[in-house]
Amino acid sequence: MKLLIDDAHIEDIKRIYDQYPVDGVTTNPTILAKTGRNPLDTLREIRSFIGSDQLLFAQAIAKDARGMARDAHCITELVGEGTIVKIPSIPEGFKAIAMLKKEGIRTCGTVVYTPMQAFLAAKAGASYVAPYVNRIDNMGYDGVKVVKEIQDMLENSGMDCEVLAASFKNSQQVMELAEYGIGAATAAPSVIEAFVKNPAIDGAVSDFLNDFINLTGKTSFSDLF
Repeated sequence: MKLLIDDAHIEDIKRIYDQYPVDGVTTNPTILAKTGRNPLDTLREIRSFIGSDQLLFAQAIAKDARGMARDAHCITELVGEGTIVKIPSIPEGFKAIAMLKKEGIRTCGTVVYTPMQAFLAAKAGASYVAPYVNRIDNMGYDGVKVVKEIQDMLENSGMDCEVLAASFKNSQQVMELAEYGIGAATAAPSVIEAFVKNPAIDGAVSDFLNDFINLTGKTSFSDLF
C-alpha cells in the first residue's frame, strides 16, 4: 500500500519524510487554505522538496467540466506534469476525467462517498478514486467497509484504477485497509505518527539501551571502538 501525507505545511511534510517511508503528498483546497499562502507557491514548494518521482495530488476548483480541465492544465503546467489532478466525482467531473484521460493527464476521482461514484470515476478514466472513510462513518455508514467494497468492485470489473483511501480519524482504520490490500492511503501527519506512538514501544527501546549501558558503560556499539 502506498502511504501519502494529507497536508500542505512544508515543515510537517519534511518531518514525516525524514522519518517515515512515504510515497507522496495529497492536498485539497481546504488543506491549502490552512497554510495561508498562495496555493501555487505551496504546491511548487512541495513538488520541489519531494521530487518529480513522488506522487503529488492537487484539486481542480471549477464547477463545470471545461473549467475543471482548464484547472488541470494549469496545475500540471505550473506544478509539474506528473501531478495528479483531483476531480470531484459528480457528473461534470466524470466528463472532465474523460476529457483529461484522452489528453494524458492523470486524475483522481475525489469526494467519493458511494461505490457507484467510484465506479463511474474509474470507468471515465480516473487513475485513482478517493473515498472519505471518516466522513462516510459520520453519515452513519461503515467507511472501512465501503472502501473494501470499492476495492472489490474495481478488481472484479478489471478497472485500471487504484483506491486512495482518505479522511482517517485513527491509525486503526488505516491498518484495516492495509491488511485488505488497498492500493493507497493518505493520512494527516498526526495519524501517521500514531502508527508507532505506543508507551510499550518506547519502554522496550529504553530497556534495551539501559541494559547495554549497564553492560558496557557505552550508549552504542560505535562507542566501543
